[in-house]
Amino acid sequence: MKNIMLITALVVASPAAAETVKANVEDRYKNITVSEPFTSQECVMVNVPVYGNVTTQGDAAGGALMGMIIGGLLGKGVTGDDSGAAAGAVFGGLVGADKGAKPKTSQQVTGYRQERQCTEVTHYKKVTKTVYDYSVITWTQGGVKYTTTFDK
Repeated sequence: MKNIMLITALVVASPAAAETVKANVEDRYKNITVSEPFTSQECVMVNVPVYGNVTTQGDAAGGALMGMIIGGLLGKGVTGDDSGAAAGAVFGGLVGADKGAKPKTSQQVTGYRQERQCTEVTHYKKVTKTVYDYSVITWTQGGVKYTTTFDK
């Protein structure tokens, strides 16, 4: 609460008269609730795949079978008779068996390792704050009490 002095002057045809007025100013406040953000680090353990080169034994029988089928179809298509299909199947079987017998290397998951992964996560908390709302000034002048509100 603040007290202030107001000096008012009355201007009339006769000499000026001055009057001292005491005024009272009160600031009014209100409570508001706001959401304030805050961050926290959250961590979890995850399985991360480990890759490695894996060599697998070839499949000569599967390669031979596939080669015989393809060779037979091609032999029949080129010669137009069954003897060409038979020759194509034999030749395709030999080539397929040779290709299928070779070991194959590929990259595969060979295991897993545990790894800690962290991220920043935003949360919100409710906070009550007291903030300025408005002010009220009250004074008495000439025996009459006046009150008015205003914003600073």
